[in-house]
Amino acid sequence: MAHTNRDKAKLLTRVRRIQGQATALEKQLNEDPDCIAILQQIAAIRGAVNGLMTAVIEGHLTEHIVQEPDLALRQKDSEVLLQIIKSYLK
Repeated sequence: MAHTNRDKAKLLTRVRRIQGQATALEKQLNEDPDCIAILQQIAAIRGAVNGLMTAVIEGHLTEHIVQEPDLALRQKDSEVLLQIIKSYLK
């Protein structure tokens, strides 16, 4: 079983939290132009997205790289993951 399936409930909880935070940000932008509150909400969303990314990367590293017995597959997965991380950090 893939780590995303095994951890689906936790990951979906994080996604729903991000959705709630984005909805709250939209409401703030529509109703209250308080820059500080808006910046705090954006920071909270970024932190939540970073937490989600970290959880998925950790599972992927453990299951598809560290525990992968096939060297060629491990190298391929490592290269793909590095490209995703580089893209994420831009």
